Amino acid sequence: MPARRTNRKRPITIDDITAIKFLRAPALSPDEEQVCFVVETVAKDHKKYNSHLWRCDVDGGNVRQLTFGDRGDSSPVYSPDGKWIAFTSKRGDHPGIHLLPTDGGEAKALVEKDGAFASLVFTPDSKSIICAYRENDPPQESTAKAEDESDKKPKKETPAYRHITRLFYRLDGVGFLPKAPFHIWIFDVETGEGRQLTRGRYDDLSPTVSPDGRLVAFISNRQPDPDRDPWLTDLFTVPTKGGLMKKIPTPPGPIESPSFSPNGKLIAYIGHDQPDTPYGVVPMHPWVVGVNGRPAARDLTPGFDRSAEDDTISDTGEGFGIMAPHWSRNGRSLIINVADTGSTIPFVVPARGGKPKRLFSGKLHIQAMVFGRLNKRAAILYGDDKAPAEIGIVELERRTPRARQITNLNRDWLKDVQVGRPQEVWFTSTNKTRIQGWVLKPPNFRRGRKYPSILEVHGGPRTQYGYTFFHEMQALAAKGYVVFYTNPRGSQGRGQDFTGAIVEGWGTVDYEDVMAAADWLEKQPYIDKKRMGITGGSYGGYMTNWVVGHTKRFRAAVTQRSVVELSTFFGSSDVGWLWKTEFGGQPWEAREAYDRMSPLTYANNIRTPLLIIHSENDLRCAIEQGEQLFARLKYLRRTVELVRFPEEPHGLSRHGRPDRRIRRLEFIANWFDKYMRRR
Repeated sequence: MPARRTNRKRPITIDDITAIKFLRAPALSPDEEQVCFVVETVAKDHKKYNSHLWRCDVDGGNVRQLTFGDRGDSSPVYSPDGKWIAFTSKRGDHPGIHLLPTDGGEAKALVEKDGAFASLVFTPDSKSIICAYRENDPPQESTAKAEDESDKKPKKETPAYRHITRLFYRLDGVGFLPKAPFHIWIFDVETGEGRQLTRGRYDDLSPTVSPDGRLVAFISNRQPDPDRDPWLTDLFTVPTKGGLMKKIPTPPGPIESPSFSPNGKLIAYIGHDQPDTPYGVVPMHPWVVGVNGRPAARDLTPGFDRSAEDDTISDTGEGFGIMAPHWSRNGRSLIINVADTGSTIPFVVPARGGKPKRLFSGKLHIQAMVFGRLNKRAAILYGDDKAPAEIGIVELERRTPRARQITNLNRDWLKDVQVGRPQEVWFTSTNKTRIQGWVLKPPNFRRGRKYPSILEVHGGPRTQYGYTFFHEMQALAAKGYVVFYTNPRGSQGRGQDFTGAIVEGWGTVDYEDVMAAADWLEKQPYIDKKRMGITGGSYGGYMTNWVVGHTKRFRAAVTQRSVVELSTFFGSSDVGWLWKTEFGGQPWEAREAYDRMSPLTYANNIRTPLLIIHSENDLRCAIEQGEQLFARLKYLRRTVELVRFPEEPHGLSRHGRPDRRIRRLEFIANWFDKYMRRR
């Protein structure tokens, strides 16, 4: 009798987050024969990440690590002559721009300054690097003697006070903002000598260089009070040799990621012309304008009901990026990256305007796409819901381009674990609205068995779940839960009407869609409808709070970094005042609406065992939100617990300290185990 085959792979664990290699930031060499990229790994003590530069050939050969050590190297970019890879890193006392010779050798510091460097780009002659740079505030130093007399460095201490004069003075994940704004700088590659090209009290961002190297285009909000009008961004140019900057006329609205046409006469950007609408509702489209304002700025895809941005979220890859429109070699078309029904995928747009078409097919999450000087191929960072993102190549000149994977750095880990295969499903909610979702079953799923389930609600609200790898979903499924995640109304990827359906109506059709998801789930023959749980973070935490305040349907719930009281969110969030059009006015203008849409209004109805998880350094949804809910429920003697994570910002689940990410998932799993496992 033949031996019975056994599956030697093990279930994915919570600790596996430390085993995954996170790939970031691809850069394609000018000859389009090599790709440089960043690999981020968890340090041995599980208290931080290290990131290094790697490189491989476009056929997948010669994969090797270029930089080493206990550090974070990021944002690589090739010089046009192919001699250098510039990248940002902190290798001395201050962050800086470093240069790595492509023919071998050690990296050298080009410039190191106490501040932040962003958006590195070489001039076409490879002699200079242009970037956005912001200087940090001077540190306040301690006058106390160092414990070690050999330590000659002054020790930093918390300032005695912070004098705040701006509305926008802090940013989640960054902290208190320096008083100095970002400006455009140019650094000589040979000497490291730098010159500041822009000045003033405004942030100047996203520099890009004209093909002849004479102009830098950038974006800046130069309204009298940019904090009150953040969506009124303008497009400017300044000579690379220095001089007066020039504003290019564009319609009022947000502008992101400019890029010059091959002949240097046009600039494309991503934006829209409806700045008074709620954030994320109006699709971001590619626009084109003449460098001198003629032809006038125009939307190339006015009828395209999708947004040119990456709104697909994951806990293994950075999202929310906006790729600069990429011009074809002849300037007749552009490539943009678009959120579409669970995918983020590139589309091709005629430069004269017209209907966008997918560059290639597939249910994928394209996190980044970069190009070489020849414009024959592109390097991409991409993945799907079955594996973390890897590097791929797209041959642009093929009649039917497709993504071809060239790295497999997570191969050994994937060989060791059982990766669940999410099943895409569609179901009907109120008003015959079709809702997209994915169901992930436990490993070794058995027919005829009833399983507990967890319904996940994403944040945003204007993001989307999709075809991307989610460690959290896999780890919870491996613990024996059916995990169901969906895109209710308010999500991105389905058009403006779908995305804007909850404006001034949080807790209405979005709640109906979440309940329709629960209806679909409990009808499945493998679901134990008495053991259903719900969780979510940020807006997903808001919806979790809302759900348990309106139904006792779920056995247990976990709310994370959530919104609870919209009136206090206005002042306690780093961007709370920007939600005026979302909620029908500011709190003092629409008090009834704020109360009606706030989960705290209905907190007395909560009977579901609730775990509240919040980060103490969350500047997006301040911890006072979680504290209010915990205090109310604890006073009412409800079943509630609060877990606080010191130092962490809003994005703990995506890029928090690894050991804290592990503890967060353990608390979630243990809470559901406590209340949803059979005894």
